[in-house]
Amino acid sequence: MKDQDIIMANTKELKRLHIIQMIFEKKISQKEAVSLLDLSTRQVRRIAKKIKLEGGKAVVHKLRGKPSNRKKPGCLKEKVLNLYRTSYSDFGPTFAVEKLSDLDNIKIGKETLRLWLIEAGLRKKRRKLKPHRLFRERKKSFGEMLQVDGSKACLV
Repeated sequence: MKDQDIIMANTKELKRLHIIQMIFEKKISQKEAVSLLDLSTRQVRRIAKKIKLEGGKAVVHKLRGKPSNRKKPGCLKEKVLNLYRTSYSDFGPTFAVEKLSDLDNIKIGKETLRLWLIEAGLRKKRRKLKPHRLFRERKKSFGEMLQVDGSKACLV
């Protein structure tokens, strides 16, 4: 088997491919496929046509395995990390982003910077400490602790 024959698909895409192949084999009708896939008849026909032309890889999203269009360039990432190491190493991501924006005119998101710092090993994930709970000491015998509301009925 060649590398081109291997299709990386998720469960939804595999289900789609299986149902369309069942249409080709005349095991189910197009109307049944519409209800199974929860798509319109036009969409099912479009997907079936695409599978006939391209094969099984037609159901896989075309951008799988490619970098995002919104990805920041690598040179910017290196520049920001170097600035962080030299100037902002004792800052948190939010404050560092503010200073990068004000002083260095570099605009990135705080979450982007935080992920870059974790990836570079410059910042560790910190767990929030749970507040300390101090429970009262148990009384020696049952009923030792009484609650008094101050009304005359309780004063006996």
